Amino acid sequence: MSLNKAIEHGKEWRKPYCRENGTYEKAVSKACRNHGGCMWCLGNRLYKYRKKEGAAKQALKEWLRFPEPKQEVMLCHI
Repeated sequence: MSLNKAIEHGKEWRKPYCRENGTYEKAVSKACRNHGGCMWCLGNRLYKYRKKEGAAKQALKEWLRFPEPKQEVMLCHI
C-alpha cells in the first residue's frame, strides 16, 4: 500500500515531528532523530552500557589490587 493511499484510508501510523506529539526536538534537529548523534539522545541510549562498563572497570581494579595467593605445586613421583 502506498503512503498516499494509507493516509487516505486512515492506515498511516507514523506521527509527524511536531510540538503536539512531544517530539519537537526531533522536528528541530535531524541529529536528534532515532539513533541520532545528539549528546542528550546518545547519553540516554548508552546509559545501561556505560553503567555496566563502569562496574566492570571497578571489578578489574579491585581484582588487580588483591591478586590471588600463589599456590604451591606438588609433584608426585611414581
